Amino acid sequence: MRDPLYEPIRINKLEVRNRIYLPAMHLDMADTFQVTDKMKAFYRERAKGGAGLVCVGFATVDERSGSRLNIGAHKDELIPGLAELAQEIRAGGAASAVQLNHAGRYNPSLFMEGREPVAPSAIASRFTKETPHALEKEEIREIVESFAAAAGRVQKAGFDAVEILCGTGYLISEFLSPLTNQREDEYGGSPENRLRFPLEVLRAIRGAVGPDFPLVVRMNGNDLMPGGMGRKDLRETAGHLSGEGLADAMHVNVGWHEAPVPQIVPSVPRGGFAYLARGIKEAVDVPVIASHRINDPETARELLASHMCDMAAMGRGLIADPELPEKARQGREADILHCIGCGQGCMDSLFRMAPVECLVNPRAGHELELGAQSAASPQRVLVAGGGPAGMSAAMAASEAGHEVILVERSRQLGGQLHLAGAPPGREEFAVLARDLARQVELRGVRVETGKEATPELIRKYGPDRVILCTGGAPITPDIPGADGDNVCQAWEVLSRRAYPGRRVVIVGGGAAGVETALYLGRKGTLDSESLKFLLSHNVEDCDTLRGLCLSGTKEITVVEMLDKTGKDIGPSTRWTMKQEMAALGIASRTETKALEITSEGLRAETANGTELLPADSVVLAVGTRSHNPLQTEVESMSIPCSVVGDAKEPGQAIHAIRQGYLAGRNE
Repeated sequence: MRDPLYEPIRINKLEVRNRIYLPAMHLDMADTFQVTDKMKAFYRERAKGGAGLVCVGFATVDERSGSRLNIGAHKDELIPGLAELAQEIRAGGAASAVQLNHAGRYNPSLFMEGREPVAPSAIASRFTKETPHALEKEEIREIVESFAAAAGRVQKAGFDAVEILCGTGYLISEFLSPLTNQREDEYGGSPENRLRFPLEVLRAIRGAVGPDFPLVVRMNGNDLMPGGMGRKDLRETAGHLSGEGLADAMHVNVGWHEAPVPQIVPSVPRGGFAYLARGIKEAVDVPVIASHRINDPETARELLASHMCDMAAMGRGLIADPELPEKARQGREADILHCIGCGQGCMDSLFRMAPVECLVNPRAGHELELGAQSAASPQRVLVAGGGPAGMSAAMAASEAGHEVILVERSRQLGGQLHLAGAPPGREEFAVLARDLARQVELRGVRVETGKEATPELIRKYGPDRVILCTGGAPITPDIPGADGDNVCQAWEVLSRRAYPGRRVVIVGGGAAGVETALYLGRKGTLDSESLKFLLSHNVEDCDTLRGLCLSGTKEITVVEMLDKTGKDIGPSTRWTMKQEMAALGIASRTETKALEITSEGLRAETANGTELLPADSVVLAVGTRSHNPLQTEVESMSIPCSVVGDAKEPGQAIHAIRQGYLAGRNE
């Protein structure tokens, strides 16, 4: 029986080779709306990797609809660049589409040289902190015409389809939602009136491109906005948007940017929002594409086989591993590098207005400058340390043709990834440890676990080059009582080598402290399987079950000297982790300095003076220090060496993996 993931599918008259859809994503790779070589290289690799349909964008429809880092489709002079991009995707064997969008009130004035953002009504955005200009009717008509003209340019450039973004809190969904559309004319008020603008846009586009050109509508299955459009409302909306022959496929999104529910972070279960696609599939007669946290072929395959959707959108999954579709087709699913939902490269980069990168894949966004490399003179390279930096270095050196020996003192590869993957909802970091270890194996790296990289061992192997990835060690603060029997390190808790008591004070509110608090905060709560069983058998009411999911058995306080917790956590993840801490009842004491640990707890200096925070156990999470005992010894042997990752300077995993990769390439 044929794999449902690799059944062809027709969208209007377009035949797509498989059911894997690369959705449009912010990449920040355009230059003043123009397609760049960097962007072409990024999409070329994903098309060659086996995706069925590659959708680029979003692309702007006028000067106020996006930033200069977006692809532009609002002027004829942008068509040649679009045509080159379409050709690159076609050459890789994939079908191609462009997503058109108008960001509406989500487009800050900073992106428009000071001009006001626009929206149905002058309602301030919590996302941009700006109040938009309420569109006049003539301006609405101009935007409708702009969408149609942009779609015509997409078609002229040689793309196979066009997608219209009608969700995510952008302009079209702002017209649909009563939260942002409080107009009193024919474009506001009733659901029928709020549908007027989206339908005018789709009709104008259909008129511009003709009946045979595929038109995909990307819409929300749930806005996740209190008082906004919910699942039932949007299911009905889908019927209207797909009617009249307007839409040839529906691509189901979830949430607005300012929604209080996490959408792409590791705690979101794989395929967790696919039920929304199922609901819309039951309401329309065109193919439906599911999206969000579908990062592996098996999840996609199950959704297709269960008739939840007709295609699966894998965006960040294909940033992490462009070859995912082809690996799965060849039965090599164990070789896939999975997206872990961390957001450190694909989302946090955008907050810095920088091009997309990836923690998992250091080549993502750098395909042009980090192409295949062959060493002119193969060397023997010894990598000391098998954490993320060490594995990345070993992989890159092996790819370049070097003989690589990886030495790791513990019995397993992965280092601190295993600690990061310990809290519930963060298991994907442990998946990454496994994935990287598999990549090391595939490249034929000689791995020596359970061995300390000593000067004697280095002399024995006689390497031409050494890469030191010996990681870091937890800091013990210089305060009285830090060596007490009731004190342990966060690393010991996360690795299950220490078991704190009921009342716990965690000293340090950075990433390690927050992760440890979440790990301990889930102790005693219902796990997902227990919840499903109790709910299915109606053992308790929903409110009781929700309480049991969030009521742990420990009393936890996080103490932080700074004014905020989680300052070293990326912005795309920080808010979700802090929100979860609040839901679990974990207390945060900021601007609080640890003075002394006693048998009764932690004595601390606070804004109200000195206080005793009662605790059965005190967990230290005050930071990491570099562990680099070999550099002087290696240099004394006159062996070239590089120091990367925490051994060089403690930081995030994305930096460690990238540094390791570059060191392996000797760059």
